[in-house]
Amino acid sequence: MIFATLEHILTHISFSIISIVIMIHLMNLLVYEIEGLRNSSEKGMIATFFSITGFLVIRWISSGHFPLSNLYESLIFLSWSFSIIHMIPYLGNPKNDLSAITAPSAIFTQGFATSGLSTEMQQSAILVPALQSQWLMMHVSMMLLSYAALLCGSLLSVALIVITFRKNIDFFFINKNFFFGEMEYLNEKGSVLKKTSFLSFRNFYKYQLIKRLDYWSYRVISLGFTFLTIGILSGAVWANEAWGSYWNWDPKETWAFITWTIFAIYLHTRTNPKLQDQGTNSAFVASIGFLLIWICYFGVNLLGIGFHSYGSFQLISN
Repeated sequence: MIFATLEHILTHISFSIISIVIMIHLMNLLVYEIEGLRNSSEKGMIATFFSITGFLVIRWISSGHFPLSNLYESLIFLSWSFSIIHMIPYLGNPKNDLSAITAPSAIFTQGFATSGLSTEMQQSAILVPALQSQWLMMHVSMMLLSYAALLCGSLLSVALIVITFRKNIDFFFINKNFFFGEMEYLNEKGSVLKKTSFLSFRNFYKYQLIKRLDYWSYRVISLGFTFLTIGILSGAVWANEAWGSYWNWDPKETWAFITWTIFAIYLHTRTNPKLQDQGTNSAFVASIGFLLIWICYFGVNLLGIGFHSYGSFQLISN
């Protein structure tokens, strides 16, 4: 009873904090950039991370196994993964460019987990025999971390495509902290803006924004691809122990392999110097990968067939 109460409190605390963070981002974007509010939003994401971590630890203690036994727990872990990805660049740069992606993603997944699933689905379940293995933590955690990273990187690629092909990009889409900070600096220095037309000025910062989106999407997707590779390999070892074969072309395995192939193509396209317009071409590949991740995570489980049929919206969705 105490554990259930603590879990309830922590999930509501984390969801409330993320909601406040989203409101702060909207205020900074639509009204005016306030440095104090920006710092508060970053601290809010850190507080969210610790709240979800506390939930997972309490769930682990109360259930006696790593909390990935059903869809609810996997969604909470996915939300935790988004907060992890948010914090990685923040450690090196307090002005985090990923916050516009990670914060909404975290609130979406946690909101669906707490509000979209029934109370029965939110209860901790006894692990089925197939999941009673030491590979559970390794395989499923790597897969969910890869989903979070690849989703964030793919969304950045989608933003890159939109901005690239938008003829008249508004300043609304440009990072205000980056844009106006540079503008003030140039005004102080003097002659640069006076000798540059407003159109070329806009195009310059559009180019800078596209480069930053390409920079972050490539690095985040590279991280997610590494996690996905580890997850698939550990899953193959687990499959050999459980079913006597490393690969069975199960629907979940097949779509995971398709997803891995698409992002391998992305990395090849992004790093191949012989290809023209690497950033845009690779962004199109990543946008396809965004859809494939959701098919692999949710879509296959809707079918309820194959060796992973125990994960069909009642047990794990890895």
